[in-house]
Amino acid sequence: MYKISFKNDYSEGAHPRILEILAHSNMEQMDGYGLDPYSLQAMELIRTQTGMPAAPVYILSGGTQTNAIVISHLLRPYQSVMAVNTGHIHMREAGAIEATGHRVTIIPDRDGKVTPEDVAAALQQHPDEHCVQPALVYISFPTETGLVYTREELHRLSDFCRHNKLLLYADGARLGAGLTSPACDITLPEFARLVDAFYIGGTKNGALLGEAVVFSTPDLDTEFRRYIKQHGALLAKGRLLGTQFVGLFERTPENAPDSTLFFRLAKHANKMAAQMTATFNECGIDMLVPPQTNQLFPILSNSMITELEQKFDFFHWETIDSYRSAIRLVTSWATPEEHVEEWNRMFKYLTI
Repeated sequence: MYKISFKNDYSEGAHPRILEILAHSNMEQMDGYGLDPYSLQAMELIRTQTGMPAAPVYILSGGTQTNAIVISHLLRPYQSVMAVNTGHIHMREAGAIEATGHRVTIIPDRDGKVTPEDVAAALQQHPDEHCVQPALVYISFPTETGLVYTREELHRLSDFCRHNKLLLYADGARLGAGLTSPACDITLPEFARLVDAFYIGGTKNGALLGEAVVFSTPDLDTEFRRYIKQHGALLAKGRLLGTQFVGLFERTPENAPDSTLFFRLAKHANKMAAQMTATFNECGIDMLVPPQTNQLFPILSNSMITELEQKFDFFHWETIDSYRSAIRLVTSWATPEEHVEEWNRMFKYLTI
């Protein structure tokens, strides 16, 4: 039986515009390893979007690969990365960071966000040469539960890291959804200035694959291409990645920064989630966390979840008690409005 999927935002392939560019460029002969015209153009487009004309940009293929390579490149052998206990690098990447020889130092989870106070406490627990040295703070924007850092929160964290000579790295797998959230009060250029390195996620926002790493702080990327190659991630057909980001960030007729395909697709994902949220509110459903982006965490009875699973795919997130659980619903850049309407109709029927 066919089911409508709200399980993730990478179930579909790629936006037609990206496929069009791939098909158009297919028989062109180009240099390899990300030195082709499309990859170079994509890097310039990303520099323009971030307001960083001199920033080094590198395009890798996947999120776990990107996190492991960037973080291990930035750390010395005796240093660790700090993350909350729900952080993707701790919970969802099969020990990829640890496999590079670095520890993930866990700090308390406060709605998935890192605070300066918790980083300070972690530093006090690792005071001397007998301990691993926490040197890098990892955040996700948005968090694992779809919440965005406010401008004030991010400024405080950035200032603290710089004052304490810590690097700040942001996982941007769903950066588009975060930046286009109604709860977000920060722009991409401002965000880029507040972190030392981050990546722009394409895989979960309309691309077949691809994550674009941006180093905001000068010289952090020293010999990074060599490091990518050593870890098996420097694709010979780098054009496959470059074309993706040309499609996502090429200029549009409107010629406005947020009118690129990247931001339009992210806005659509958030819009679909907002329509589902309206139904949850109408039906008086409690949420595990406030809905801010394209990830929703309603708390439902186990019997209702069983009924919904007959027609929809979604992720079981957390057991609340013996008869209720929180599920995760994710809308995507390609979610048809009809699928949301079908969910809302069935959900209202079950709550009557």
